[in-house]
Amino acid sequence: MRIALFQSRTGIDPRESAERIASVIAQAADSGARLLFTPEMSGVLDRDRARAAGSIVAEDDELVLAAARAAARERGVFVQLGSLALRRPDGRLANRAFLIDDRGEVVARYDKMHLFDVDLASGESWRESASYAAGDELALADTPAGRLGLSICYDLRFPALYQALSGAGATMLAVPSAFTAPTGKAHWHVLLRARAIENACFVVAAAQWGRHADGRETYGHSLVVDPWGGIMLDMGEGEGLAFADLDLGQVDEVRRRMPVLAHRRTVPISAG
Repeated sequence: MRIALFQSRTGIDPRESAERIASVIAQAADSGARLLFTPEMSGVLDRDRARAAGSIVAEDDELVLAAARAAARERGVFVQLGSLALRRPDGRLANRAFLIDDRGEVVARYDKMHLFDVDLASGESWRESASYAAGDELALADTPAGRLGLSICYDLRFPALYQALSGAGATMLAVPSAFTAPTGKAHWHVLLRARAIENACFVVAAAQWGRHADGRETYGHSLVVDPWGGIMLDMGEGEGLAFADLDLGQVDEVRRRMPVLAHRRTVPISAG
């Protein structure tokens, strides 16, 4: 089963992003991919809140989502649209991932649960919760490459989420991201490999890369990791489209060899 990953350097103009996403979906389909993954914030990546406010709209008005749905329908492919910044009915924002099927229908949505509020040694400070509301529900759906569990970026550091997804039947985990360069260099590869090994799942992580229009720098290195923890694809630096051919029987094989899901236990904690 062939999948495709788009490593992008998203800017501040959603119209440019919509055109690029539609083009990449067509390229992926022409190359035989049945499922395309894009990074976190595939529409607008802008830490200037005042400027970004004019580009963040309700789901029904989102240009990138509309373009992705139309291209998925036209080309007959599934698209895991990493995430988009959206305005909720209550006025708060959501960092929302989508799975779009080959008819252009949205079959799963996931709002990022774990919000990135940190001060880094590099001097960077991030307060995602100042604008975004956290999600509180898991999201899984069937794809041509198996049952896919959705997550977003900082979620990667919370293994219980992925244990819940694999326990609910996921055989593949999506981790679209915009990791900062310092945290990416330190933790990106090891965390993604760990989530694959712990859950005996494929892990697909389409990432942002490079110096963006808003001044931030992201790490890149979009990865595909197999259920044994082997790196099948590392896109390194640069924008572009890449492919991985998955052996879908590998999940069952690894789970027979190392039955971690069957051996999970809930351990009671005694007080005192």
